[in-house]
Amino acid sequence: MSTLFFKQFLKRPFQIASIVPSSKALVERVASKMDFSQPRVIAEYGPGEGVHSREIARRMCPDSNLLLFELDRAFARDLERQFAGDRRVHVIHGDAASLPHELKRNGIDSCDYILSGIPFSILKIEKKRALLQKTYDALAPGGGFIIYQVTNELKQHATHFERAKSEYFLQNIPPMFITVFQKTPPLDHHERRPLPGADFSFSAHRSA
Repeated sequence: MSTLFFKQFLKRPFQIASIVPSSKALVERVASKMDFSQPRVIAEYGPGEGVHSREIARRMCPDSNLLLFELDRAFARDLERQFAGDRRVHVIHGDAASLPHELKRNGIDSCDYILSGIPFSILKIEKKRALLQKTYDALAPGGGFIIYQVTNELKQHATHFERAKSEYFLQNIPPMFITVFQKTPPLDHHERRPLPGADFSFSAHRSA
């Protein structure tokens, strides 16, 4: 854990939600939910010090785009420093709700994946539902909204999505629910298949 992460946690414990960053095992498990075999557009809400962002950038194709939405100014500056030489990565110091505006500003139609570690459980219901709607609208048909959370309460609110798969991942402190919500293509849509990943059931992932 970096000194920056610990300092920002002490300042904003509810916003950051966990006293330690995601474990390497969790980072790899979350990244495994995405298909990096071709260029992708990926957005991440609340990347913090960038443990997931770095893994995504490492796996991404050269023509991919990664948009990082970070409210905390210190984290945003650190992310800008980390990815200063990577033109695929765009750091936005602002609210995740600005995703539609940022997509338009960058000439991007939609996202293939949206990843979120922000604690949805502390958001007011109106803001939570508004962000879910914007997230759904920003995804391409077949795209996935991937969250890692201490609780799985968001499933009851994410009714926009046609499919959801959850697993309880124990190789992290604290253990996390990883849920993939999928925006399925229209019935008459033949050109784009759902992105690889889920059988959309519940499972638990335990260490050996």
